[in-house]
Amino acid sequence: MPREFWSWFWSWYERHHTLNVAIAAALFGLQLVHLVWLTGDPLADRVVGDALFHPGGPLRWLLVLVDYTEIPALVSVSLLYIGDLRKQGASLRPILYLVFLNSQFLHIFWITDEFVVSSGDGGSSTLPAWLAYVAILIDYLELPVIYDTMRRLIAMLRDGAGRSGLARRSRAAADHGSGGLLRHQAAVPSSAVEGSPSE
Repeated sequence: MPREFWSWFWSWYERHHTLNVAIAAALFGLQLVHLVWLTGDPLADRVVGDALFHPGGPLRWLLVLVDYTEIPALVSVSLLYIGDLRKQGASLRPILYLVFLNSQFLHIFWITDEFVVSSGDGGSSTLPAWLAYVAILIDYLELPVIYDTMRRLIAMLRDGAGRSGLARRSRAAADHGSGGLLRHQAAVPSSAVEGSPSE
């Protein structure tokens, strides 16, 4: 039963490959907004002692919650690289990107501890300072994965557009050839088709 399920699942995933990559790219695109906030607020505050900007209220919570949209993106893009490993065998890049991706769960734990739990009890993060820095910096490991996901999506869309254009040109050429043949046949006298009359 599990083997049949995974066989069905990977078949479905490959049929909707472009859609799955597009969804992952869109979710990862949101993470760029989160990274700008992460750099300018909590990281700058820890490194230089003063945040570059400090959004508060609902906007800050919105920026924090954006990070949780990364969870379905992590699952979706992990499937992308697992699919690469299934098709191509073990290679360094998909394995490395899987490590980058799944290390993000430590960052999600940090942001939950730092902003969600601590805001409720009024305390500070329970993580040691060095581990908090590691958890923050881990978020930047997703940048090469975001780039690769966007690159794949653009290549897929270009390839799809190219194939559609080629198919349209092929159909047009076929239609033009059929029309030219019909016009040629209509212009040839029947006597020429049946043969010259005997003298």
